[in-house]
Amino acid sequence: MMGHAGMAATAVRYLRAVGAATSAAATPGPDASPGGPGTAAGPVLRAVREDERAPFDRAEFRRVLGHFASGVTVVTAPGEAAGATPAGFACQSFASLSLDPPLVAFMVARTSTTWPRLARAGVFCVNVLGADQGALCRAFAVSGTDKFAGVRHTPAPASGSPLLAGVPAWIDCTVHAVHTGGDHLVVVGRVDALGTDDAAAAAGPLLFHRGEFGEFRALRD
Repeated sequence: MMGHAGMAATAVRYLRAVGAATSAAATPGPDASPGGPGTAAGPVLRAVREDERAPFDRAEFRRVLGHFASGVTVVTAPGEAAGATPAGFACQSFASLSLDPPLVAFMVARTSTTWPRLARAGVFCVNVLGADQGALCRAFAVSGTDKFAGVRHTPAPASGSPLLAGVPAWIDCTVHAVHTGGDHLVVVGRVDALGTDDAAAAAGPLLFHRGEFGEFRALRD
């Protein structure tokens, strides 16, 4: 049976073969979802037919969807060889998917330069960011830099992916399935290990809403 890394890498090759190439007229932004932290208007994918395009402006889509507040994560994977720089990107579109079996999911742009590295690894760790980690999120939302420079991390117990210091929670996964979703991929991971840091969690989660970071405040009667 094909391993998880082989399955994910095959998905990437297939998507490229069926038209995931992008227009040279635009430059892709960081590896995040529409409306997410650090994103920019991405290129038009040739795989999308004209009759499938939205009857409204892309900017309007992003503006309206930006009203949905979400948490923020950094998804990481180990380097492809011993001593190699690991991979990682800021991700707003993370969600719990299934309890039995334990599955989570995240979305990543098909133009992402980081996703193929995660696919080849076949594993990843979702680092849930705390309220004081906005700068860390911004660092991982920028392409073309060493995102791990000066960032303390340890190997996650199951995958060896970077577990970032000071995160309130982490979820260590194996790639379970990859599905197409327009100009993004839906990556499903099977959870192999997970945990929390109670001290870090005391500061609350980092939230993202309408292009800005914020903090959680409980409503009292």
